[in-house]
Amino acid sequence: MIPFAMRIAVGLAIASCLALPAVAQKADAKLQEGAVELQSIGPIAFGPEHTLFVSDPIGAKLYAIDVQGVKSAGFEKGSTVEDLGGKLAARLGAEARDVHVVDLAVNPATHQVILAVQRGQGAGTPILMSVDPSGELSEISLKSIGHSSIELTNAPAPGEQGEGRRRSNPRLQTFTDVAYVDGQVVVAGLSNEEFASTLRTIPYPFQKASEGTGIEIYHGAHGRFETNSPVRTFVPFDIAGEPHLLAAYTCTPLVSLPVSDLVPGKRVRGTTIAELGNRNSPLDMVTYQKGENSYLLIANTSRGIMKVALSSLDRKEGLESITSRVEGGDTAGVPYETIESLQGVEQLAQLDAQHAVIVVRDDAGKFSIQVIDLP
Repeated sequence: MIPFAMRIAVGLAIASCLALPAVAQKADAKLQEGAVELQSIGPIAFGPEHTLFVSDPIGAKLYAIDVQGVKSAGFEKGSTVEDLGGKLAARLGAEARDVHVVDLAVNPATHQVILAVQRGQGAGTPILMSVDPSGELSEISLKSIGHSSIELTNAPAPGEQGEGRRRSNPRLQTFTDVAYVDGQVVVAGLSNEEFASTLRTIPYPFQKASEGTGIEIYHGAHGRFETNSPVRTFVPFDIAGEPHLLAAYTCTPLVSLPVSDLVPGKRVRGTTIAELGNRNSPLDMVTYQKGENSYLLIANTSRGIMKVALSSLDRKEGLESITSRVEGGDTAGVPYETIESLQGVEQLAQLDAQHAVIVVRDDAGKFSIQVIDLP
């Protein structure tokens, strides 16, 4: 899951899909065959049965797209694709600096890697690409493909499109992360409500989009409660047998939220379980198990890769909330270590129980895809 809000800071992000009238109905998946026109592309995530969820910040829509027909080899331990930017630029007939990897998703059934790509600045041209371990790239044609969609009801008003800075258009933060969790798609982003920071739970197959849940958190680095900064990236995690979300924000609070609290129209306060340092934004994260211990791996813009031990969260009483200012850029809360061997990671997705797929940028500005052992 590129993060996403800050993924755009390191690689612009936008994507939108507008479905044309259906041509045929797929009875099994309840998806319609027809064309999808992307306006912009945001975070993407896999759900069940080869379904790829594609977010559309500009159009304020979420799409479910059937990618079962995508033919590419799956990634495995040792897979590496060098100079991904150069290969994308050559494939799209563009300069490398004008091609941005917005997000990366791994099909859990096949280990195929799908990229959300934007060509150009501003809204740009959004594209879905598959990449195999040999470096071969294939654009996923959306001219006739099984899909369904749902439109969000209270997205931020569109700003000026085409401006270079993401903040100039709050609509681009309608989606900051997306994940499929137990029969529903959880969407993080902004709304036009008083509590702009919003988490939406959307049952799948799609029926109706709710107004979402307004989220308030205590921001340790800022020393105050906040409601306007969106979750940048999140993952599901069970605490004492109860489903929660672990959500990270810019500058860098780590917050726990019970999924049962995400009631449409409700306003809830998350539990700030860590302050991971200011002048930083989280990009992506995954949870995994090693032996009897659980860990959270977080990729960041300026604080490297953090490995957070989650053993203290196994009991609800371990959720000690940070409610006072954390001074001077210090950290507090659940412990973590920095994985010094991993530098320049901009995208992070789980491949299997032992491995992750990363997009990493080197000192020369070139980026590649690698499969790494989870530390």
